[in-house]
Amino acid sequence: MVLIAACVFSKSGKALVARQFVNDMTRARLEGLLDAFPKLIGNEKEAATRQHTFVETDSVRYVYHPLDNIYVVLVTTKNSNILEDLETLRLFSRVIPEYCRSNDEKEILANAFDLVHAFDEVVTLGYRESVNLAQIRTFTEMDSHEERVFMQIKEAQEKAAKQAMAEKAKELKRAQKEALSRGLKPSYQSSTGISSSSTPSAAAVSEPVAPRPAAPKGPIGGGKALKLGGKTTNEDDFLNTLRQQGQSITPVEKASLSGGTSSLAAPISTAPRVKREAVHVRTDEKINARVSRDGGLEAPTEVTATVSLSIASPDLNSIAIQMDNKSEAGTQLQVHPNLDKKEWQTSSILKVKPNGKPYPVNSDVGILKWKMVLAEEEQLPISLNCWPQESSDGVQVNIEYTLQREDITLNNVRIIIPLPTATAPVVGECEGAYEYHKTKNVILWSMPVIDSSNPSGTLEFSVPNGHSDHFFPVNVNFTSENLFVPITVRDVTKSDGSPVVFSVETNFNSENFEIV
Repeated sequence: MVLIAACVFSKSGKALVARQFVNDMTRARLEGLLDAFPKLIGNEKEAATRQHTFVETDSVRYVYHPLDNIYVVLVTTKNSNILEDLETLRLFSRVIPEYCRSNDEKEILANAFDLVHAFDEVVTLGYRESVNLAQIRTFTEMDSHEERVFMQIKEAQEKAAKQAMAEKAKELKRAQKEALSRGLKPSYQSSTGISSSSTPSAAAVSEPVAPRPAAPKGPIGGGKALKLGGKTTNEDDFLNTLRQQGQSITPVEKASLSGGTSSLAAPISTAPRVKREAVHVRTDEKINARVSRDGGLEAPTEVTATVSLSIASPDLNSIAIQMDNKSEAGTQLQVHPNLDKKEWQTSSILKVKPNGKPYPVNSDVGILKWKMVLAEEEQLPISLNCWPQESSDGVQVNIEYTLQREDITLNNVRIIIPLPTATAPVVGECEGAYEYHKTKNVILWSMPVIDSSNPSGTLEFSVPNGHSDHFFPVNVNFTSENLFVPITVRDVTKSDGSPVVFSVETNFNSENFEIV
């Protein structure tokens, strides 16, 4: 078998990536071979009716494989073994998804150099090497255990040097304070034994000594001067002072500063997604679930929600909200003590008691909350089946998600799978997109939307080492505008029965959803 070149073509016939493996061929000759391929296979309809995936000319053979929007093509001699050609072609087709998240033209061109390096690991001087995907990934990354050990030793040495410097700095400050307390001029002793006071004695005699001012009474440093390295004032007092002066202070979320996997969770937007009217009703619903990897719920799974109301005018402080209550049996509902409980139980209307306090203006106030305890895994909006399979070559991991509530559309779905240390995954199949975070040692599987059009999907990857426990717990994060417990606002009226324009905002998200 002599393989002349490996190429990636778009469906329009444009050569995206080409790698030549033989030296006795000119560039013009290779370009001629590449230009001839789109003409030989014809248009896309003609290629779809073909029963074979190779085309021969007088001098070469084209063996190709359609892969979504591209063709993977091998140019070989006519006397090569076509069975070996097809086996090599399958390996090339599996290499492309390893370095490209999709098979469109932009992604291929963006990762062209990575593909060329991977092609070089498959074929050398026209002959195929005996390698697999894991070996190709290892060879192209050029990962070195000795380098990691060296870097760890270097970091440890740098850390020890910084600690020694800090201790030395503390000793110098302590000596300076002691010298000042005794009324002496501090001497900064260096590591070479030469201090700042080691000047020639003649110069010291020739220059008159200036009179030293009297030392202040009382303990040194007891005033309110600025102290380097110290805490000048309380942080909350400082922020309150700025707010009183009219400054707008934006709080910093601590979770975004953490280095754990929580920063990979799906972002939950707090900005309103709808135009707020004079009457605005907002529902925040959360689910907490802990699912066993073998099936079943590990701990009580709860869905909790709070409905809050905000009004913009005092003439709306006695409105009545008609709710559409489609909750299941077992849902624990609780209205605010200031609201009429009988009206809610009989008509699902939320309104203030006859002698109750009116709603505050321009303030979110809770009016209803509920809690639902799930007893079975089938009640969850989404289920996840994680199946690690150990073998002599490593671990093969298959993960499948299934949307169990097709009436709910999940947005910004992010599934975080931990990995064994110092291990890069080799992804074979992926619905959606994936990212390998080397610093956090996890693989992030993300889908922008999961609904009835894509109720299930799989992620398949392999690692060269590890065992089943390394891939748990798996964290699932999502948001949705559809509520798990369907309790929605039907209409809003004033005390005289006239309708009121209102806006509704709903948010359902996973506060803690993991498979252990």
